[in-house]
Amino acid sequence: MKKLTYKLILATAVATTLVAGFAYADDAPVVAPAAAEPVPDNQVAYNIGLVNDYRFRGISQSRFDAAVQGGVDYTNNPTGLYAGTWLSNIKWIKDSVNAGGFNGKGNIEWDLYAGKRGDLPAGFTYDVGGLYYYYPGNNYSLIGKNANTFELYGQLGYGPAYFKYSHALTNLFGTVNSKNSAYYDLGANFDVASGVTLGLHFGHQTVENFSFASYNDWKVGVTKTFDSLYGVTLGAAFVGTDAKNGAYVSPNGKNLGKNGLVFSLAKTF
Repeated sequence: MKKLTYKLILATAVATTLVAGFAYADDAPVVAPAAAEPVPDNQVAYNIGLVNDYRFRGISQSRFDAAVQGGVDYTNNPTGLYAGTWLSNIKWIKDSVNAGGFNGKGNIEWDLYAGKRGDLPAGFTYDVGGLYYYYPGNNYSLIGKNANTFELYGQLGYGPAYFKYSHALTNLFGTVNSKNSAYYDLGANFDVASGVTLGLHFGHQTVENFSFASYNDWKVGVTKTFDSLYGVTLGAAFVGTDAKNGAYVSPNGKNLGKNGLVFSLAKTF
C-alpha cells in the first residue's frame, strides 16, 4: 500500500469559558437574590468558530490554513443523554488523493455523535458515546479505504482532570487494515485569574498494524470569554507532536504534526 501520507485526520474543539459579573452602588437597596431559574429538561446550543489552523490530535487537517467550524448540540438534562453535529473545512483528503495521481474529493469533515454523561460516586464524572467522522463525497478509497470512521469513546473525570479513551471500530481515516486503532487522551482545564481557563493535554495515537505511524501529541492553551465582545471566546494554544515526518506530510513536504500556535475565535449561543 502507499505511504500513510496525510492519512490520519486526526479533530479539536474550541474550549469555552463563561464569565459573569454583578455590581451595585453602596447605597442601593438590599434586594434578596432572585431564585435560580430551573434548568430546562431539554437544551439546544449552537456554536461557530474560526481557527488559523485546524489541528486534530496534533495533526493539521487544513494544511496550516484557516478553517471555519460550527455545530449544534442537544442535551436532555434529566437523563444526561446528548447528541450533536459539527463541521469544518479540511484539505487532507484532497491533498492525499492528488498526491496519488488522482483528482481528490472531500473538503468537509462532518462529525455526528451521541452519548450519555453524568455523575459517579466520590466526585467522579463519566461520558460515554460514539462519534462518526463523515467526509461527504470523499474518494480516499482510490489510495486506501473510504475515509469515514466510527469510534466509541469513554471518559472519566475528576475535578478539572479527565482521561478519555477512543477506539476505532472501522479503518482509521482511510488507513487499510487499521481497525481497532486507539487514542488515549489525558488532560485538565483549570480556571485561573480573570476568568481565564488554562487547558493541558497529552495524547497518544496508536495505528493498528502501522506502528511507525503511532505518535504522541500535546497542547497547552488558554481561553477567555469576553462579555464586552458579545460573549466571544478567544483562545491560543501551543500544539505539537513527535509524529515522524514520513507519515504525516503536506504536498510540499512539511511535517503536519510540527509544533505550532493555534489561535481561535468562537461563539456559543
